[in-house]
Amino acid sequence: MNHDGFELGLDDINNAGVYAVGNDDIGPLSAAMRDAGLRVATIDLAGCRDKPTLLMRIATQLDFPSGFGGNWDALTDSLRDLSWLKANGYALFFSDADELQADAAKDFDTLLDVLADASESWSTQDVPFWAFVALKE
Repeated sequence: MNHDGFELGLDDINNAGVYAVGNDDIGPLSAAMRDAGLRVATIDLAGCRDKPTLLMRIATQLDFPSGFGGNWDALTDSLRDLSWLKANGYALFFSDADELQADAAKDFDTLLDVLADASESWSTQDVPFWAFVALKE
């Protein structure tokens, strides 16, 4: 994860990726992303302590198609597609991720890998895909 704060250079698609932020940063960053013409979604992870809950919250917030498989491969495929959410780019915010990181560290790390993979995949299509994970530290 990168830790560059607000110095993201929204005009450069090469800067898109996965970033750690604080919960207080979500509002200003969301506004900046909306102003940049990106589709913004916030996934609330408060109380999320396991993979099934995590995947359900992402699928619900991003309105995944009913055939979503509920596993890491399905999440990867869905985040690489998003054809049902047409946009010039995407900015996903994961608020209150501390409990997931503490209670399901392996799943937290896998989520970061999936998000990074999605960002890289979208960059080959010149579409920015940003993910911001809010942590206390």
